[in-house]
Amino acid sequence: MTRSVDEALLPDGSERAHAAAAVRAYGPRALVADVARAVEELGMRNGPGDEAGPFPVDPVPRVLERAEWAELAAGVAQRLRALEAFVGDAHGPREAVRAGVIPAVVLDSNRYLTPGLPPPRRWIGMAGPDLVRGADGRFVVLEDNLRTPSLLAYALAVRDLVAPRLGVEPGPAPMRDIARTAMRQMLADATDLADPVVAVLGDGVRSSVAWEIDRFGEMVGAPVVLPSELTARGDALVLPDGRRVDVLWRRTSEERLTGDDGRPNELGEVLLRPLRAGTVTVVNAFGTGVADDKRTYPYVEDLVRFFLGEEPLLRSQPAYDLGDPVACRAALDRLDELVLKPRSGSGGWGIVIGPRADAEQLRRARDAVLAAPGEWIAQEPVALSTHPSVVGDALVPRHVDYRPYAFCTDAGTVVLPGGLTRVSLREGELVVNASQGGAGKDTWVVG
Repeated sequence: MTRSVDEALLPDGSERAHAAAAVRAYGPRALVADVARAVEELGMRNGPGDEAGPFPVDPVPRVLERAEWAELAAGVAQRLRALEAFVGDAHGPREAVRAGVIPAVVLDSNRYLTPGLPPPRRWIGMAGPDLVRGADGRFVVLEDNLRTPSLLAYALAVRDLVAPRLGVEPGPAPMRDIARTAMRQMLADATDLADPVVAVLGDGVRSSVAWEIDRFGEMVGAPVVLPSELTARGDALVLPDGRRVDVLWRRTSEERLTGDDGRPNELGEVLLRPLRAGTVTVVNAFGTGVADDKRTYPYVEDLVRFFLGEEPLLRSQPAYDLGDPVACRAALDRLDELVLKPRSGSGGWGIVIGPRADAEQLRRARDAVLAAPGEWIAQEPVALSTHPSVVGDALVPRHVDYRPYAFCTDAGTVVLPGGLTRVSLREGELVVNASQGGAGKDTWVVG
């Protein structure tokens, strides 16, 4: 793969002007220890149950210039408008299929369709796409993350821990108050009710982000409940205190109402009747995953053109639907050049990076694709940018991605000025997910 761009350093090793103050403010040993203690004091843990550990924080922030961030924010908002239209279309007239924009089989085989439920006022409430900067210096979207985008509470906490300790002036654009206001507006706009009763639905200790879910409940002033604590009473969904839930912000790992056999799962047993009756609204709505299915991803740029009549402001990394026999044959001839992703994978699991795979890994990948081609996509590889990061007592380049966060409201899409940069602290590692040893960086918007 081609050489990576460094986010903070020029090829000659000098700092980029917009990032210089933040990089120079870092003092290795004392700051790392101080931030680690603060993480422990906050109880800021990540991982399920007994596997949970302190969320790793790299204290050297990534800095984005405001003009570039504004372009990214416009691209994220445009993409969400198109995907919102697509989800509604997929559950209704399927005009995109009729026009040949996306194959019917992609929808027919989609696990996230929810036939038989009334359409919500809005499908997408919150999004947290994964973006990367390639060797040409441009950001592209790797995944749209519309089902249950995570790690925002961690991003807000990292901001609170890092920015004051660095003391850079002027500092980054504020983010927490914007996030709180946008969250509350998103939930209020999910229904026509004037004063809806809101609850946050979590998994408890089973969740990898239980700490985050509790923080969200605090931010929106709503109780955090488990599926077992909700009761379907007639057509209503009822909290333990007897109040009827109007809006449920679902933060569970389970993203469907039924299993592969079509029978209701634990969520379906509780939620299907109120959803069918229209007495409760779920955010993000069940069915939104139709746009977050990796097999949909190769068609998103065309969906932007079809639904909005606009050219995409933010591009997808070129990808191929291996359920298409022509694309599949071409990909099988280039497995050592491509990145393979399982259709319903998450957290970086199941990805095969062809240029770094050995012969046995490529053989197994070929067999898996041949056995179920519609369960895979292939992407062109990206030379992920790097950023100076703390390893031991040294600042060294490590690969990063970027997760901005957006909230969809009646007044428009609010993209937070910042977000989370995920960084792999292992040399050369391209998978940056927290579930696989990645850390979080504060992300500043300046200028």
